[in-house]
Amino acid sequence: MEKNLILAINPGSTSTKIGIFRERTLLAEETLRHTAEQLQPYPLIIDQYEFRYQAVKVCLAQHGFDLQQFVAIVGRGGMMKPIAGGTYLVNEVMKEDLRIGYAGQHASNLGGLLADTFAAEAGVPAYIVDPVVVDELQPIARYTGMPELTRRSVFHALNQKAVAYRAAKSLGKAYTETNFIVVHLGGGISVTAHAHGKAIDTNNALDGDGPFSPERAGSLPVEGVIRLAYSGKYTEAQLRKHFVGQGGLIAYLGSNDGREIMARINAGDAKAKEVFEAMAYQIAKEIGAAAVVLDGKIDAILLTGGLAYSKILTDYIQNKVRFLAPVKIYPGEDELLALAEGALRVLQGQDEVKIYV
Repeated sequence: MEKNLILAINPGSTSTKIGIFRERTLLAEETLRHTAEQLQPYPLIIDQYEFRYQAVKVCLAQHGFDLQQFVAIVGRGGMMKPIAGGTYLVNEVMKEDLRIGYAGQHASNLGGLLADTFAAEAGVPAYIVDPVVVDELQPIARYTGMPELTRRSVFHALNQKAVAYRAAKSLGKAYTETNFIVVHLGGGISVTAHAHGKAIDTNNALDGDGPFSPERAGSLPVEGVIRLAYSGKYTEAQLRKHFVGQGGLIAYLGSNDGREIMARINAGDAKAKEVFEAMAYQIAKEIGAAAVVLDGKIDAILLTGGLAYSKILTDYIQNKVRFLAPVKIYPGEDELLALAEGALRVLQGQDEVKIYV
């Protein structure tokens, strides 16, 4: 039996996505949905491990794949210690940090654990690629103006790095030979300066700074935040939700669905148009800031993520920033392919596998 396939596993909060690849060619893909009733017996994320393992195992059998066909298994990385980007071998130290949720509880913690189990059965290596804890910020980028507060690296590392590798290849260069500004346009928006293979500056795309997004408030006036915090209207948990989950487009327009909002714009909704353009305006400003980080030496500006399908959005951004560098659009976020590509780079000797310590 020929051993030349890669299995990619991406656990989400209510689903487990799997993809089977021969190099970069997708042979089969499945999204295993997990209902609230199915997950209810498992109070902790780690408790779902066996349930998800059995679901993936059954799915592989249904598609007619044998583990002996695989040359590597790769899982979505989870909430571990901050690390540099790259492809990491799953080892005992990593597995322990994933089990305890070193940096928090998230379904992606199961990715490396599931990959390790299937890899052991197949007798092949298990990897993770560019997890959410990737932190390559240069020291000067961590300053905020208050010693008690430090800027954190929270961005869409897996998709951004994958797109940067593809763009570099299209230019006939290695990722480590390029300077890119990569913009992930999704429920959260991250604008990141990539210099010679490292993400040296980025906005906190979850709960910090940068442009507002479909459901996140982004940078806010500090005085206004203080007033809200002491207004008596919100508990701490409610205020967090107000900013992350109920901020951005959904706060202004009652929807975080880009397709719905674009339909409203096309139907003549002036308010929707203005708010959508305000988001694009803030994204373009953040790109300008990233251009300063790179001293204006930019090979390309890369737009990716689900909202990159919106021509209204990408046209607005391009019109604002194309004077800085060529703009290339990579719509969507194919995380399974990104995982497979990370494993493939190591298997083909293009990258060295990294060791988590």
